[in-house]
Amino acid sequence: MMTDKKRIYALDELRGFAILCMIVHHSFLDVGDVLGLSWGYKVFDALCLVQPFFWAIFIVISGICSRLSRNTLKRGFIVLACGLVITLVTAVIMPLVGFDGAEIYFGILHCLGCCMIITGILMPIIEKIDYRIGAVISLLLFFFTYGINSKTMLFGLIHLPEGWYQYNFLAPLGVFSASFESADYFSIIPWIFMFLFGAFLGKPAKEEKFPQGMYKKRSKFLCLVGKNSLWIYLLHQPVIYVIMLITAIIINV
Repeated sequence: MMTDKKRIYALDELRGFAILCMIVHHSFLDVGDVLGLSWGYKVFDALCLVQPFFWAIFIVISGICSRLSRNTLKRGFIVLACGLVITLVTAVIMPLVGFDGAEIYFGILHCLGCCMIITGILMPIIEKIDYRIGAVISLLLFFFTYGINSKTMLFGLIHLPEGWYQYNFLAPLGVFSASFESADYFSIIPWIFMFLFGAFLGKPAKEEKFPQGMYKKRSKFLCLVGKNSLWIYLLHQPVIYVIMLITAIIINV
């Protein structure tokens, strides 16, 4: 998130805050899964109401950074590869040692990696579009397609054909059958449009035209988390599982 002169610390802090919110949310699911405490599921479900807000922050910031990155395509393939590693661990390795139900087939890293790759390919076109027009159109497309996972669009006013939802090979795009399950799931549609919204906002960021307050560091901790969000996301679930398992052993002793 560097321009030639200034780092936009507010983006680091916001991304750090968003990733911490995601980790807290996931932790309550583990309280239910690993410790067998039903209140964990209740808190997890309650937080699902606000969690999309933090997802949006994280994805918009990633979109902004795609405009500041020297090589968005390369970063996209790296992030997608990390997502595939998570799939390997959760869908292949963990079931072998007795942990089922945590399979992640297309989570946040898969989605972000694909969004980066798509944006990197489209960047020459994106740069020719007035960023204000592009941002507005992207936001409208996000809200228009937001219900695709539940077979609707335009806030439920448009119902999509049931025949589209008979197979799972289109799950990365948001179309899947009732048999599809992924412990963490972010489809390219609608989130690509939120990512593009950020990419268009990246133009004034690249030109150092963001409000001056965004260039000031307020929290070293949040900045640290934001700068290392990829590694923190990759490692948080194993760490939480270990903590929960140790807690479960202590409780049962």
